[in-house]
Amino acid sequence: MFRKAPSTEPDPVIAVIGAGFAGIGAAVRLRRAGFHRVTLLDRADGPGGTWWHNTYEGAEVDTPSILYSYSWMPWNWSRTHVRQAELQAYLSAVLDAFDLRERCRFGVEVDRVEWDDDAREYSIRSGGREILRARYVVSAVGLLSDPKLPDLPGMDSFEGPLFHSSQWDPTVDFTGKRVAVVGSGSTATQLVPALADKAKQVTMFSREPNWIVPKRARAYTERERRALDSRHAQRLVRAMMIYQRDRAQFGGALWRPGSRQNQAAEAVARAYLERSLSDRPELLAAVTPRHPYGGKRPVISDDFYDALRADNVRLVPHGVREVTENGVVDATGDTHECDVLIMSTGFKADFLSTVNVVGRGGREIHDYWNGDERAFLGTMVPHFPNFFIMYGPNTNGGTIVTNLELQASFLTSAISRVERAKAAEIEVREWAAELYDKLIQRMLQGTAFQYEHNYYRSGSGRVATQWPDGVLLYAALTKLLRGPLLRVVSGTPRVGETAPTADGREREEISA
Repeated sequence: MFRKAPSTEPDPVIAVIGAGFAGIGAAVRLRRAGFHRVTLLDRADGPGGTWWHNTYEGAEVDTPSILYSYSWMPWNWSRTHVRQAELQAYLSAVLDAFDLRERCRFGVEVDRVEWDDDAREYSIRSGGREILRARYVVSAVGLLSDPKLPDLPGMDSFEGPLFHSSQWDPTVDFTGKRVAVVGSGSTATQLVPALADKAKQVTMFSREPNWIVPKRARAYTERERRALDSRHAQRLVRAMMIYQRDRAQFGGALWRPGSRQNQAAEAVARAYLERSLSDRPELLAAVTPRHPYGGKRPVISDDFYDALRADNVRLVPHGVREVTENGVVDATGDTHECDVLIMSTGFKADFLSTVNVVGRGGREIHDYWNGDERAFLGTMVPHFPNFFIMYGPNTNGGTIVTNLELQASFLTSAISRVERAKAAEIEVREWAAELYDKLIQRMLQGTAFQYEHNYYRSGSGRVATQWPDGVLLYAALTKLLRGPLLRVVSGTPRVGETAPTADGREREEISA
């Protein structure tokens, strides 16, 4: 049941950009608070975000399924770590459970969000055309959603299928093919074992190895599924998992080289590595990291090391220098022939890389950041009223979906505060945002996140993506810092007017 916000007459128009875990979670939280004119916009043809786009072979979540789901929507998962199709089906079920599907507009790629100083609302554009006006905007486009393709000489000359792992081509038959995978992160370590079962040869190019720990993924037994069908049982298991994680991450200890927690984690990863490859010294040396644990995102896998031992899998411990018509040339100059080339080269770790956001006075958010992305609690930026970011700067880490729930609660509280006051705007005070950022950066000092070869750092070398502690501290801050640090601006906002939909038709309910 949705509760009607008593002071909201009529409801404000709220646009949520992105229909993955962040966007759907925000929309549900807003609807439960009584805001009914919430519209989700997504460039995909259906819900899921990451789990809609990433359909590559072997795609599976790294976090236990019970944690990688909403606390208010438990699910009878089939596995400890579920695969892409089940996660996408879960998010689709959430839309239906909360009557949100009719509020979704799929196939809409938002490229500009611009604040109208006079109307005190945002103009949302796609392809240079206004498609919606909204009083509040929630960016839920994610951190790692914009594929990053390397600019390699000769890529246009390759004669076989070539694609990024997040732009999977389901028509490609790998049977009897020689497949090259460029990259060695989480996606690549899922791809290689899956492809090894089908392809004639799999060649993986690894510029720098990662620390890998076992996932211990498996299917739940029927008895376990019956037990976890209880909402109370899932809540108990979830609470225990969060407590264990927070205990290791308290004060950032897990990510501080030399700490007991960091040394223990590295010892687990090193023991797993040596246990798996001790009889293959050359391979062992090639995949042994030289950076501290946590310096790059740790990889969680049960079958990658076993796959490397297979006769049809070859590891090239170098990056790629160029692409030829029928293969790739590695950094040492050696040529490796292949029939299919898959770029598992990650994503642009730039916040709002797909959306140009313009705030008060025509200021663009990327100009304001000037290469150093930062936001109060990762959600609000000074000079950008009524605009909220989910999975924003310095919120990566901890327990992701729980963090997203906390952000959804925070932004819903902020919007409710404006509506109760019959005001027009809310934004974070600049001094508060600056003080908060200094605190976070101080907490990040001495962590492995400062390692130079990772996606955590901005252009200046500042750690821009990572959260330095556990989820409990973040929860406390999102509850405590809702008061005087936010500025409510009085005035009479203009209620959202009729605007054209993505397909050009006039449709009042989009903004009304």
